[in-house]
Amino acid sequence: MGSQWSKDSVYKRAVRDGYRARSAYKLIDINERYNVIRTTDNVLDLGAAPGSWLQVLKSMTEGHLCGVDLNPIVHLDNVTTITGDFTDPAVQTKIREVMPVVNVVICDAAPHLSGSKSFDQVRVMALNEEALDLAVSLLNQGGNMVMKSFQGTDFNDLLDLVKQKFYFVRVIRSVATRKGSTECYIIAKNFIGAANDDRKPHES
Repeated sequence: MGSQWSKDSVYKRAVRDGYRARSAYKLIDINERYNVIRTTDNVLDLGAAPGSWLQVLKSMTEGHLCGVDLNPIVHLDNVTTITGDFTDPAVQTKIREVMPVVNVVICDAAPHLSGSKSFDQVRVMALNEEALDLAVSLLNQGGNMVMKSFQGTDFNDLLDLVKQKFYFVRVIRSVATRKGSTECYIIAKNFIGAANDDRKPHES
């Protein structure tokens, strides 16, 4: 966390409440507004380190939780963690082994930024598309997705891809997002699935 944010009110609140990062409140805000995660959902968290969203998920659902990140995630009871790149086919195989049923995919991942706005936006969009592709391959019909992105070049093209896969799509800024940031979250509910998809629909 950058030093300029180390003493802001949201960070202080996270420390007080025992969360590993301020981003915990982003997921709380999203779920309060859109009810993406329900009490029996199995949830896959991409870009999960340091684990603040997993901490929040433990209070939202009794389902199976799995977090994936390039960096190790400090142990949380009753949470499966995988250290690796979620775009790697070998890591995706591991995910399928531990998560045979996935109701919700959440992704707070972002690439390390270079400072070149145009280059970084391309990398963000590529990572978003990888996360979307993985979610589509894993989600039960009717499942949900939450994905961090950044508004800019090609963002509307990404949004169109999401709308092809989900019946309900919204773009929001979280109340915990820092002022001046182009960060946003894509809320996608009710995965359409494929005509030949034999996975069980998501329970309402």
